[in-house]
Amino acid sequence: MRPQIVLFGDSITEQSFGSGGWGSSLADTYSRKADVLVRGYGGYNTRWALFLLCHIFPLHNKIPPAVTTIFFGANDAALLGRTSERQHVPVEEYKNNLRKMVQHLKEVSPTMLVVLITPPPIDEEGRKAYAQSVYGEKAMKEPERTNEMAGVYARHCVELAKGLGIPAIDLWSKMQETEGWQKKFLSDGLHLKSEGNAVVHQEVVRVLKEAWFSPEQMPYDFPHHSVIDGKHPEKAFQLQCPAEF
Repeated sequence: MRPQIVLFGDSITEQSFGSGGWGSSLADTYSRKADVLVRGYGGYNTRWALFLLCHIFPLHNKIPPAVTTIFFGANDAALLGRTSERQHVPVEEYKNNLRKMVQHLKEVSPTMLVVLITPPPIDEEGRKAYAQSVYGEKAMKEPERTNEMAGVYARHCVELAKGLGIPAIDLWSKMQETEGWQKKFLSDGLHLKSEGNAVVHQEVVRVLKEAWFSPEQMPYDFPHHSVIDGKHPEKAFQLQCPAEF
């Protein structure tokens, strides 16, 4: 069977199989070499996501994922006293929740490669413009998220990964290296355009290659057509399908 890559996160993960999404791009990169499974839950924070762990990643899974990305924080970082405050999770709890996720996954499979991804940066003006386009005069006067606060959560995510000895993708910092990132990468001040999805895809593939999961070095699940003998096709399948011979 092909190894599995599970993408666990909030709406940015849930939307990752849309047109130009980072999940669909990852599935293309690992085509015929690994299966990419999306487990994204729009609006979720790390507190709510903990309830899903044993359902998505059961302890006695006979074939656990080879790789799991954990991509939360955009909702945890919602500000108290603003329109999305019910999603808010204090930053220390956020960090501890991520720790619990990693510990659970390592209990499922000690060899699983777990990758933490920080929340993206926030374009506050973009968030306000989006709210006005949806709610008109009833829209919030102040953004429910700020880039400064997203950065606080991002730093805690990176610190945790370093302490646990696992890779992290500092998306918050990476995107801001590009001039005009606000409009180039974000569709509504938070969620990703295709260009933003491309950054996530690029960074995930980079981290996987730096580990032990390079697509170029992985075998196809079944023989490439170029090695199949037209007159004796069975020869190409003898190793992978011995029961057929």
